[in-house]
Amino acid sequence: MKVVAFAGGVGGAKLVDGLARCLSPQELTIVVNTGDDFFHFGLKICPDLDTVCYTLAGLANPETGWGRAGETWNTLRALEALGAPSWFRLGDQDLATHLERTRRLGEGETLSEVTSFFCARWGIAPRLLPMSDDAVQTIVETDIGDLSFQEYFVKHRFEPGVRGFRFEGAAQAAPAPGVLEAIFACDVVIFCPSNPWVSIDPILAVPGIRQALLRAKVVAISPIVGGKALKGPAAKMFAEIGIPPSAQAVALHYGSLLKGFVFDRLDAEEEVEIRSLGLQTLVTDTVMQTIPDRQRLAQEILTFVQREFLP
Repeated sequence: MKVVAFAGGVGGAKLVDGLARCLSPQELTIVVNTGDDFFHFGLKICPDLDTVCYTLAGLANPETGWGRAGETWNTLRALEALGAPSWFRLGDQDLATHLERTRRLGEGETLSEVTSFFCARWGIAPRLLPMSDDAVQTIVETDIGDLSFQEYFVKHRFEPGVRGFRFEGAAQAAPAPGVLEAIFACDVVIFCPSNPWVSIDPILAVPGIRQALLRAKVVAISPIVGGKALKGPAAKMFAEIGIPPSAQAVALHYGSLLKGFVFDRLDAEEEVEIRSLGLQTLVTDTVMQTIPDRQRLAQEILTFVQREFLP
C-alpha cells in the first residue's frame, strides 16, 4: 500500500513514526508543514520538519515530543546572560541542525535537498518532503494583533484570542518536488492528528495540492478527543472561532476532501452524525502514549483503509 501522510506537530510525528513501523520505506511519503518556519538569530528554524525528523530518527525528547533527547542548554544560558531573546528555546544539539541547515541554504541548496541530507545522516528511511521549498508563513490573527505562529505559540504561549489565519506566500508557492507525484501515485492520503488550522491547512494552501487531493482517497484522524486537544491549541482555536471543538467539527473542517475519518472511542456518540457526512468511520483508541500505541493505531488505520477503500 502506498501512503502519503500530511503531518505537523507532535501528534503528526507520532503517527508517521507508527506508519513507518508498519510500511516499507518505499510505501511511505511524508509531507510536512513548513508554515511554522521562521528565522531566529539569523538561522532558519523548521519546527515541524525537525520534530518529525527527530521522532523518526529516535532522537526526540520522549518527555516533550519535540527537541532532542539528552539536550543541553549552554548556548541558551549564555544568550540569556547577554540579555538576548530567549523565548524560543534553542538547545545545543538542536542549534547544530539550524546552523547546518542555514549554511546549506545559503550555499544554494533547497529545503528539500537539505531535508533529504539530514534524513540520510539520521537514518530516516521513508521519503520526507517539506510541503514547499518556497517560504510560506502562518499568521495567526489575534486580539492583540497579527502574530507569526511561533510568536503566538511559544512567545505568547497561545494565550491571545484567535480571530483567523492566513498563509503569507502560499499563493506564490509551489509544492516541493515529489509532493504531487506522490499524491497521484498513492493509494491513500492520511491527514495525521495534527492541528487542522495551522498544521494541515498550510499544506492545503499551496497551489496544486488541494486539487491533487480531489483525485485521491483521503482519511483524516481527529486531534480532538473528548472536546479537547491532547496537545496544543487546536480545541482553543475552534472555540474562539465560534465552533464547538469536537471530532465532528474536525470532519466538517476538512469537508468534501475526506472519504474516511478516524476518531477516539470517547467521541463514539458522534459516529452517526459523522457518517451522515458520507464518511466511512473508524472508532478506536487514538491516544498514542507509547511506541506500541503508535504502531497499533497506524496498523488499525491501514487495515481500515484496505477494507473500505482498496480492491
